Amino acid sequence: MRKETSTNSLNEKMILDGCGMANALAVVGGRWKPAILCRLVHGTMRYGELKKSIVGISERMLVAQLRELQKDGIIERVVYPEVPPRVEYHLTDFGQTMKPMLNAMSDWGNRHKSYIKPTETATVYL
Repeated sequence: MRKETSTNSLNEKMILDGCGMANALAVVGGRWKPAILCRLVHGTMRYGELKKSIVGISERMLVAQLRELQKDGIIERVVYPEVPPRVEYHLTDFGQTMKPMLNAMSDWGNRHKSYIKPTETATVYL
């Protein structure tokens, strides 16, 4: 965590405040959030289902990313008072508004993969 008054933090805040695209990418960007959102776009999932469906994600990282998406109002966590406890995640109404953007990003990404020549290696930013 960096200081809120650092030049880096102030520059980031200025960019996020002035550019909607930067703000959107800050919410959905990263290595694991797209994988999580890709699954939740199709409906509600239990925690265990999410964990099994995302190969390579650690428990700690999944929890952290789910918390960030929850804090941003994109997903909702529902805990059922059962034994054992059941926890489900789904997109909020506001999160549902992201579907067209996420679908467009997916389509563009697939087109980009086919655009890059197979002998070239694309730089992957995750």
